[in-house]
Amino acid sequence: MKKIYNLPNSEGYFGDFGGRFVPPQLETVLKNLENSYFKISRQPEFKKELRCLYHQYANRPSPLYFAQNLTALCGGAKIYLKREDLNHTGAHKINNALGQALLAKKMGKTKLIAETGAGQHGVATATVAALFGMSCDIYMGQRDIKNQNVNVYRMKLLGANVIEVTQGQKTLKDAVDAALIAFVQDPSTYYLLGSTVGPYPYPVMVRDFQKIIGIEAKKQIQKLENRLPDYLIACVGGGSNAIGLFSDFIDNSSVNLVGVEPAGLGADTNRHGLSLATGKKGIIHGFQCLVLQDKNGQIAESYSAASGLDYPGVGPELCYLKSTGRLQIQAITDKEAVLAFRQLSQVEGIIPALESAHAIAYAVKLAKTLSKEKIIIVNLSGRGDKDVQNLYENLLPNI
Repeated sequence: MKKIYNLPNSEGYFGDFGGRFVPPQLETVLKNLENSYFKISRQPEFKKELRCLYHQYANRPSPLYFAQNLTALCGGAKIYLKREDLNHTGAHKINNALGQALLAKKMGKTKLIAETGAGQHGVATATVAALFGMSCDIYMGQRDIKNQNVNVYRMKLLGANVIEVTQGQKTLKDAVDAALIAFVQDPSTYYLLGSTVGPYPYPVMVRDFQKIIGIEAKKQIQKLENRLPDYLIACVGGGSNAIGLFSDFIDNSSVNLVGVEPAGLGADTNRHGLSLATGKKGIIHGFQCLVLQDKNGQIAESYSAASGLDYPGVGPELCYLKSTGRLQIQAITDKEAVLAFRQLSQVEGIIPALESAHAIAYAVKLAKTLSKEKIIIVNLSGRGDKDVQNLYENLLPNI
């Protein structure tokens, strides 16, 4: 099929979203990164080395698993899970971390810095830093450190320096703030941004390193079912696992793309992360997107029990796809996600990340309304080991 979707433009815009809004000293660094990325990533040697790392180190291709028990329980559409939880380090984050770290190595960098929310990107970054012999600083909000202490221990074990961020709401947004400040102060480092957010070229780079998810899923479902799926479903925080799954299907109009955002304590409260559903156009972390705002137009606080979804903005490509109607948006509350977390664990013997459980919760709802001939693919973006303690101590007792 001929590809007709070809964004972003040369300035990093997906329609009205994206771009680069940064101070002059960072503009120079990012322009160099842009030029280096498009030059190095297209080299056959780079592509070959990255394919080898994906296969031998990250454990790709990840399986496309037919969730037979969950499908039978729903009584409707077939549910397939793209098992990114089986990747080395336990999530999709390793795909992007390997790609960017390899790029950093080719650029002659010796130190990585990164932000993390749920800790999976931090673990992936610490892992590739160890692999490539680089030093590593990870910025993480104080609140997330408390909820994701197992991942903090993993990062430290891998040799990373975990820097606690205590300003703001002490979550992912504030970790990005701190990492960007550190990057401006020392541009000789390499900032390994973890999602499809931030100033150009980061949204493109992260998408390109994550689109292996959708490329594999398309081949796998055609082999298993001899056709494309009817629905693709992924949770949305910054958006990397979602655009990773969706990217290779954008031109396939018969495939419905569904992004599931965190409704937190409810869409009718101010405790949610519904950036795509309720956000307004604004600038955050050097790019333009749909962002949660208060009545004065200032960036509002986001909330989700899933640390990796607790972000007031969202990737520019998802904003564009939503604005054109190509992307459908759904919302799942903390309570619904926790119940789906437990349900998948007990029905399939698969413990999902709390982030991924948002996508599972909506897939179950949707499957029940569809015929048995329909096919759903859910991106199981990570495993839930990191969430079990928080779930039992703080979340399940409240349900």
